[in-house]
Amino acid sequence: MSDPSLVIVGSIGIDHIETPFVKKPNQLGGSVSYACAAASFFSSPGMVGVVGDDFPEEFMELYRGFHVDLQGLQRAPGQTFSWTGVYEENMDNRQTLETVLGVFETFEPTLPESYLDAPFVFLGNMHPGLQLHVLSQIRAPKFVLADTMDLWINITRDELIQVIGKVNMLTLNESEARLLTGCHNLMDAANQLLTMGPQFILIKKGEHGSMLFGEQGIFIQPAFPIADVEDPTGAGDTFAGALMGYLAKTDSCEEADIRRAMVHGSVVASYGVQAFSLEGLQAINASKIDGRVSALTSMMQVDL
Repeated sequence: MSDPSLVIVGSIGIDHIETPFVKKPNQLGGSVSYACAAASFFSSPGMVGVVGDDFPEEFMELYRGFHVDLQGLQRAPGQTFSWTGVYEENMDNRQTLETVLGVFETFEPTLPESYLDAPFVFLGNMHPGLQLHVLSQIRAPKFVLADTMDLWINITRDELIQVIGKVNMLTLNESEARLLTGCHNLMDAANQLLTMGPQFILIKKGEHGSMLFGEQGIFIQPAFPIADVEDPTGAGDTFAGALMGYLAKTDSCEEADIRRAMVHGSVVASYGVQAFSLEGLQAINASKIDGRVSALTSMMQVDL
């Protein structure tokens, strides 16, 4: 396998999920799992994460089935990170019952030599100090996307602002954008975030899609409508992973290609939420993705 053009860093976990309809313990989860699987439809990503000695071999085989490069996957003595959560009736709001950091608590991402020249990098949701540590290893990235969450905004704001100043794109949800900037209006929030250094701000809006803010203005990307959502866990990571995989495939960071990548990300994420863990992504191929891309772009067209 050639050196990966896309490196994805973040959490790997074992999820215990309950929805209004079913309980599903011991599901493969974590930002890296979803993002790498989604990216694999467009490029062969390099995975950087850590698992414990309890991590099932069947999950390793699943990664290999998606042709993920595993040179950056670390194994440490102890328990793999795990998350237990319950979704409400609307399948959008959720409650965390338990988080066990396990080996992720002392994780220090060390990139293999073959990853250091990767042109595309996705820094999944993790401590900004770890994101900075990854950036210190990558030699000359062409495009870096960073994700974050309210926890890091509240407790590690200064380090997070350092990360934001070093990446090409920041992605976060509506409430996080408001929390980080103090601006309720999303346009005001995005404009303030753009002054911190990134060329693009991508605000995730869940089932309502996403908004891209950049030099060419605002691009509004709807989510692909799905009636039978089974498990929304990891949808944002799936979206971002597919987006970065598409950019790595095209070897481009032009805004027009980013917009196309968002369309593909929305489609791949729509398949992901139709089953638990990576099952929805296991059931698709390039032809199915192309079919939904065509359907989604048709929904977005209007004659004036």
